Amino acid sequence: MRIVAGKFRGKQLNSPSDDSIRPTADRVRESMFNILGSRLGPVLEGKRVLDLFAGTGALGLEALSRGASHVTFVDVGAESRGLIRDHIQAFGVAGITKLLRRDATGLGTPGTFGQFDLVFLDPPYGQGLGEKALAELAGNGWLKPGATLVWEESVDVPVTVPAGFELDDEREYGAAAVRFLTFGDAA
Repeated sequence: MRIVAGKFRGKQLNSPSDDSIRPTADRVRESMFNILGSRLGPVLEGKRVLDLFAGTGALGLEALSRGASHVTFVDVGAESRGLIRDHIQAFGVAGITKLLRRDATGLGTPGTFGQFDLVFLDPPYGQGLGEKALAELAGNGWLKPGATLVWEESVDVPVTVPAGFELDDEREYGAAAVRFLTFGDAA
């Protein structure tokens, strides 16, 4: 695994020790960011990013590499948080990141974390956690109006997009379905 583009391009990411963490493949990540580039511009300059079910942190780190101003990583797994901590240190981005041990389906209010422009959700497949996390984000004020969300789930799992979100695009990459959503109105 590596960072695909931007200032950290080619930088290697540590891999999980087993299959309990399922990182997004490099080619899928590259496609995601190409689609985001067409929506948000060629770079993510100044965007505040939330990486839920962060795993290795690859999606948030890719966003930082491409110009995001801040990333908050959220994961309950000890191994995931260890990998993310190691990556934050190796990339020298401690000042523009936060790492939270929280359940993404029970975040509560953002408090001092503020609102986010871009959210990645890569929950364990087939458990309905994406829908729950989206409802939590919308109901507790984590999202800026017009925020973009990128949600990865198994192609075999039907999903329901919660009220307040609009499904803008959907792509399939092998076993993964990637959905691009917009929250509320950008006005």
